[in-house]
Amino acid sequence: RLIGRSLRGVIDLSLLGKRSIILDCDVIRADGGTRTASINGAYCALFDALKRLYSEKKITVWPLKDHIGAVSVGIIEGKRVLDLDYELDRNADVDLNVVMTGKGSLIEIQGTAEGKPFSRKDLDVLIDMAAQGIRSVIQLQKKELGRIPGGVR
Repeated sequence: RLIGRSLRGVIDLSLLGKRSIILDCDVIRADGGTRTASINGAYCALFDALKRLYSEKKITVWPLKDHIGAVSVGIIEGKRVLDLDYELDRNADVDLNVVMTGKGSLIEIQGTAEGKPFSRKDLDVLIDMAAQGIRSVIQLQKKELGRIPGGVR
């Protein structure tokens, strides 16, 4: 459901007509961050599927309104960390997954404190860290996926 919500946040479904696009996300090898890896990979797969439909003129208007990216952030022994691997995630005092658009709008935040609660200031700093990481993810996506047909609206 998280992946579907994330993708629906940046696509105009009415432009697909009577179509369904099914994306199956299997993370074959990972050291933590499987949910965020699945979202990033699913976005790339969706982009490719739409690019094909567009090039075959099965859709005439580019339906993606923006890019999306996802990263994990957390607090481990008082230190804020971007992109937690399994060991860090397992020992995190705070674990947050953030999904954001290329324009910086939030789609989803999933966060948990283990033991003691964390402050609103910590949350703000973690979201800022996530935004920086997501900008890097989206830059890589743009480089690898190529030009957007019709441009992002």
